[in-house]
Amino acid sequence: MKVWINGEPAETDGATNVAELAARFGLPPNSILIEHNATALHQREWEKRPLAEGDRIELVRVVAGG
Repeated sequence: MKVWINGEPAETDGATNVAELAARFGLPPNSILIEHNATALHQREWEKRPLAEGDRIELVRVVAGG
């Protein structure tokens, strides 16, 4: 299935929800924020959020500094 990730088309390669998509890309859950169709998700929501053709995903790496 094709989705849009950070404005670029991408294949989910079998991922059926946001958690599986994050795992597919090897993204550490505690260092990213995921938006699904313009809704920011808490990490506990990732498994409950199914993917559909054409969904828009934004992956934002969280960086702390000073």
